[in-house]
Amino acid sequence: MSEGAPEIPIVCPACDTRTRIPFPEVEETVARHNEELHDGRSVASVDPDVFDQLADYVAADLGLLEES
Repeated sequence: MSEGAPEIPIVCPACDTRTRIPFPEVEETVARHNEELHDGRSVASVDPDVFDQLADYVAADLGLLEES
């Protein structure tokens, strides 16, 4: 587990599960879950609400939300 890394909520509606994964491990963990339990289909993912918030933070950080 990555010490000090923020944890990101992951949801899998097919398994009816929700967990938190350290940010650096999210991509690998979700891909492994989907491969092992869902034949590679993208079922588990970052919680959509959190994903939207992260996208907003990144866009703001890159200056994409600033008006000209």
